[in-house]
Amino acid sequence: MLLVNGVGYGAETAPSFLHEIMPLLTRHGCNQGACHGKGNGQNGFRLSLRGYAPELDHAWLTREFLARRIDTADPGESLLVRKAMGEVMHEGGRLFSRNSKSHEVMVQWLKAGMPGPLKNEAKLTGLKITPATMLLAKDQKQQLKVLAEFSDNKIVDVTWLVKFAVADASQLSVDASGLVTALRPGETSVQVFFEDQVAIATFTTPYKAPIPIASFPKAINPVDDAVFKKLSGLGIPASASCTDEVFLRRLFLDTAGILPTPSEVTAFLADKSMNKRALMIDKVLDRPEFVDFWTLQLADIFQNRKERDHDVRGTKGVRAFHSWLHDQVRTNKPWDVLCSEILTSTGTTSENPSVGYFIVTVGEQREAHRSEVVASMAQSFLGTRIGCAQCHNHPLEKYTQDDFYRFSGFFSRLRLDRKDPKDGVTTLFANLKDDEQKRPVGVTQPRTGEFLNPRPIDRAPVETNKETDPRQALAKWMIDPANESFHGALVNRVWKHFMGMGLVEPVDDLRSSNPPSNKELWAYLKSEFIKNKCDTKHLIRLVLNSQTYQLESGTIPGNETDTRFYSHYYPKRLGAEVILDAVSFSTGIPENFPGYPEGIRAVQVPDPSIRSYFLSVFGRSERVTACACERSEEVSLPQLLHLQNGQWIADKMGNPKGKLKTLISDKRTDNEKISEMFLTTLSRLPTEKEAAALVKELAKSTAKEEFYQDAFWALLNTVEFSFNH
Repeated sequence: MLLVNGVGYGAETAPSFLHEIMPLLTRHGCNQGACHGKGNGQNGFRLSLRGYAPELDHAWLTREFLARRIDTADPGESLLVRKAMGEVMHEGGRLFSRNSKSHEVMVQWLKAGMPGPLKNEAKLTGLKITPATMLLAKDQKQQLKVLAEFSDNKIVDVTWLVKFAVADASQLSVDASGLVTALRPGETSVQVFFEDQVAIATFTTPYKAPIPIASFPKAINPVDDAVFKKLSGLGIPASASCTDEVFLRRLFLDTAGILPTPSEVTAFLADKSMNKRALMIDKVLDRPEFVDFWTLQLADIFQNRKERDHDVRGTKGVRAFHSWLHDQVRTNKPWDVLCSEILTSTGTTSENPSVGYFIVTVGEQREAHRSEVVASMAQSFLGTRIGCAQCHNHPLEKYTQDDFYRFSGFFSRLRLDRKDPKDGVTTLFANLKDDEQKRPVGVTQPRTGEFLNPRPIDRAPVETNKETDPRQALAKWMIDPANESFHGALVNRVWKHFMGMGLVEPVDDLRSSNPPSNKELWAYLKSEFIKNKCDTKHLIRLVLNSQTYQLESGTIPGNETDTRFYSHYYPKRLGAEVILDAVSFSTGIPENFPGYPEGIRAVQVPDPSIRSYFLSVFGRSERVTACACERSEEVSLPQLLHLQNGQWIADKMGNPKGKLKTLISDKRTDNEKISEMFLTTLSRLPTEKEAAALVKELAKSTAKEEFYQDAFWALLNTVEFSFNH
């Protein structure tokens, strides 16, 4: 029996099955996927994964196989108890000892007649962990305490009964009792799981003594204040500000997906204005290439592709949705308005291209709430992964199976009609026909058979009725300024895009058990985004103008191992479309895409299934799922071979209409030609050492054309070309 201040929880003589026995099984790992929580159980014994179905667990424990696990004559000698104590062979080993608290509670429950879940039993309403934040020196220890709050106002110490986990086990350890030990410098969190609630405690171990803020580069805006404050407390120094050459190339690639022209580089370097970086940021944000590039980002988020299993739309619908997204970026439509329009879209694909979002996420299912749209919408719009809760409770968050189906209720009135596949026209109905208006709004939970009304995943109350599309209520809840997941999801995506590492990682896995690496910065960016009416350009401009974004990518002593706190710019490989366009730009030979006009850039192509070996090898997103992980920026051997040995790049370099042929034949000096090659590929002038070495080699060469080809090929195959840094 759980005790707080000498008062027992549950019945006077029987421990609670929901609040004690089930958590006990979870704490000891009995209902995990590696043990009895898998689909078919293990060795004839099964439990619901992490206890998501207590009514089934009670039946399996007490009734299955003629209750052979229970000895009613001598409960303490039940197989259920003796296996857990290791007295009978058990693959899971010894879980607890005789006379331990776990043993005592289990035996008490057996002696009391093994009562199951009670209908009117108090519900768990909250979980509190202390201390919630703390500085720990290396090797220092700290005991955690966990209190559970229930709907009957009882507060129970459940420290002995919860399951502990740590986000980074190399930095911090926590044992089964909640004793934390700092292993090395850094910051990470301890996660506490109890029933359907999760709580976290954050521990920071400084690398060395705090560094005075005055020693950091000069802050430009509040982004820097939050970043440098965090670095100061951790004892991590920041790298210096990057050069103008590096900044310009970084800005163009990150913001518009293009390289600056040689003339743009030289003009920027010659400009002596104190505010030239801020002015250039505004110019790039106003370029049409910015619109093209961010249309690509939105097309990834909203999975704009041809239908998965058949091609009734061809690319007509894909192009229409792409064009619609392009217009939204061009007009800088507020993010909340844009998402609300997609979420509540209805009608035909020809009249309303944003209906395409539901076509690819609903797929062959005619009932949207039974399709992948529920999980996809949560991940794309809210940065929240709830797909696993369709089958069982979320393993790392408070979302239950009921939460998933209540959320799916918002899509219960959607239907797709493909009556005219020849024209590629699909109609999305909000399902407001007379016969269906009579039904209540919601879905039936398949496991329990209970009819559930729509409810957001944060369990906030919303109003829905039979006369209106329930998605209207969902959209209203979603874009409310109080909804941190919605606004935080885009803030995190934008921050990761420019900084190489999200404040929350993975970038589309926002949850309370996965806190941001800089809470102060996280709060500021969200509030600034909301205050400016979800102006995405304002958010981007804020990041670009920060000193944090403009730091050098090179490390200095003390920040070499930092990958989370932005002490320097994190280099990242160019995306598939961007690096293809960069090669085409540098060589002066555009890529040809079947079905598209000559000269179109890769970032402008709407269809992710367009045939391109280069884009496939370099990890473009196929947009099959809502996961940001579909786009890969990893470096692989096939990529290197394609750039170094592929006929593709040789053809571009050797094309008589290309920049290299023109460069070789013009009248400029060798030094000027070498400078032009560097400006065209790396967006910078060669260093004195580089220029001198190349001129020296050129003087030895008997075939100047071959020399220039080799030098140009070498520049295209540098890490500096393939990465933004």
